[in-house]
Amino acid sequence: MYERLAPLTHDSLDDIPEPSETLRLVGHHDAREMLRSAHAGSKLHHAILLSGPQGIGKATLAFQFAAQLLGEGTPGGFDPRDPAGGLYRQIASGAHPGVLHLSRPYDDKTKKFRTVITADEIRRVSRFLSLRTHDGGYRIVIVDPADDMNRSAANALLKNLEEPPSKVLFILISHSPGRLLPTIRSRAQVIKFQPLGVDDLFEAMGALQVALPGTAEERAELARRAGGSPRAAILLTLHGGLEIAQATDKLIAGRSNDVAAAYKLADAVTGRDAGMQFQLFNAYALERLSEAATTLGHDGHAAAAARVADAWTDATRRIGETEAYNLDKKQHVMSMLQTLREQLAA
Repeated sequence: MYERLAPLTHDSLDDIPEPSETLRLVGHHDAREMLRSAHAGSKLHHAILLSGPQGIGKATLAFQFAAQLLGEGTPGGFDPRDPAGGLYRQIASGAHPGVLHLSRPYDDKTKKFRTVITADEIRRVSRFLSLRTHDGGYRIVIVDPADDMNRSAANALLKNLEEPPSKVLFILISHSPGRLLPTIRSRAQVIKFQPLGVDDLFEAMGALQVALPGTAEERAELARRAGGSPRAAILLTLHGGLEIAQATDKLIAGRSNDVAAAYKLADAVTGRDAGMQFQLFNAYALERLSEAATTLGHDGHAAAAARVADAWTDATRRIGETEAYNLDKKQHVMSMLQTLREQLAA
């Protein structure tokens, strides 16, 4: 039974360990070797940018490397972590004085996590760096994900990156490095992560004690939709993501507009405890539009690709407004389904 040590974050999943608690990193041998080699050769950059799709293990590697720099195993060895060790519990719970983990802050007034990492969060870096570790060891700042920083926060971080003290390591996690300031990217060593292969994907799910679907066909469908991301596979498996995608596809492909089926799907993803399902529906809708725009562009249909890309931009805006202003979610789902039918059947 999973016993949570880590603080909740904006993207925590029920009964799934946080990256700071994950005992073993699966895959990503090239990224591991780059860090191991840099540290062994005393060439470790003061800022590392871990870049790649969401949910594939970047934050897990960040915490595992931090733990080993601070004395848990051989730095760069990436041995499985010891859950009985005091260092493990300190880092996992956010109590280690040598590790500062920055993510979207919780807003006590709204009782929700902020949608961005604020400048106030980044200002914690200066206070953190002003303190000395008792053993003169590393101080490690993990920004997760750095993409979430607003402009003020990014500029504040840039000042810290320009003249870092000795034995300080910044680990920036990025799902979309194009959203970062070019000056931040230029001050960090970029390590690119690739989606996990199917075997590693299923091994990672097993390590997190998430059961795979029962049939080979279902497992193949899960692997295809997850795109090499254990987080995506977990969402698809435990939160009905596969069923939501299948129901959405059926409605889009239908020759006539099945209003009753559309309302049934809307009810399923907007219920009282369906916050994750609502996110999964929106993410899948955006994925379908993005795939369509890419395919049309590759096939030389520039005007059609631009039209679908504009629909993606508009859909993204509508999702944000629905969340920010607490608009009618059922109406949003119905509207989104109509957009998908119009754009993907055109």
